Amino acid sequence: MPVTTGSPEPLTTAQQELYDWLSDYIGSHRHSPSIRQMMQAMGLRSPAPVQSRLRHLQQKGWLTWQEGQARTLQLLGDVASGIPVLGAVAAGGLVETFDDVQEHLDLAPVLETRGLFALTVNGDSMVDAHIADGDVVLMGPVQEPGRLRQGTIVSALVAGSGTTLKHFHLDGSLVRLEAANPAYAPIELPAEQVQVQGKLMAVWRQV
Repeated sequence: MPVTTGSPEPLTTAQQELYDWLSDYIGSHRHSPSIRQMMQAMGLRSPAPVQSRLRHLQQKGWLTWQEGQARTLQLLGDVASGIPVLGAVAAGGLVETFDDVQEHLDLAPVLETRGLFALTVNGDSMVDAHIADGDVVLMGPVQEPGRLRQGTIVSALVAGSGTTLKHFHLDGSLVRLEAANPAYAPIELPAEQVQVQGKLMAVWRQV
């Protein structure tokens, strides 16, 4: 079922009970529970009511789930409130310190993107784009590579060579994959030899 965008729809008492339990479980265990565990937690003897609640939670935009595969469950509603934007930070001179929260950064549009996937970066070819070795990049799906903006950072599968993270340039029937590090030469190939797997949505760095 498609997941709704924007604010999730209100839940029934039973749906809210399951969602709250899932939020606590995933927060503690860092993975989703099995259907049987959900049944036990809700005091149910059949998987059908649990699956029904999961379908409604998905339809209302609170989670994503591939039916029959409990471990694919991901919560969405808990990011709806967003991350507080506390102000600006100087990259040159100094600015006034943080004041009251004025707005929230809404990550839901990114995290709810269908086909979103993550890759761990190995190497330093994109350092001048502020993507370092060990960073995790979130990649969104690309339906039409030919319509990508020139210079978009993509993960590209090169036939017979593997996958690389590079700036994408399309010139007629040729693709040029450019690093963000002068130590690496551009890769130029016929377009049919390059499969664009995804475009950069965000960079996650653990410090």
